[in-house]
Amino acid sequence: QVQLVESGGGQVQAGGSLRLSCAASGKIFSINAMAWYRQAPGKQRELVATINSGGNTNYGDSVKGRFTISRDTAKNTVYVQMNSLKPEDTAVYYCWSLLSVSPSIPRTYWGKGTQVTVSS
Repeated sequence: QVQLVESGGGQVQAGGSLRLSCAASGKIFSINAMAWYRQAPGKQRELVATINSGGNTNYGDSVKGRFTISRDTAKNTVYVQMNSLKPEDTAVYYCWSLLSVSPSIPRTYWGKGTQVTVSS
């Protein structure tokens, strides 16, 4: 029922920008939080940015000052604006959400990921 679908990934030169979107679809009662993670080949998945239902944000140290997470509550969509991209930002970017499909205990969902490649 519930799906997280990412879009906006692609290839960009160092110093360029990309904006990723993630739309949560299906039967959704409420969303507690949404986030972006990324995973480069041979490395652990790491947190990029989070935003909760109150609009509070947190960023990973490696992207702070360059990336901005935002949301459109009415559309159940989260975005990340990525500026001043570096080759080390190359990774598969995953959308994550903690949400409820009814007045019940929330659970986590993952998108299938979108590739971001930054060339030097």
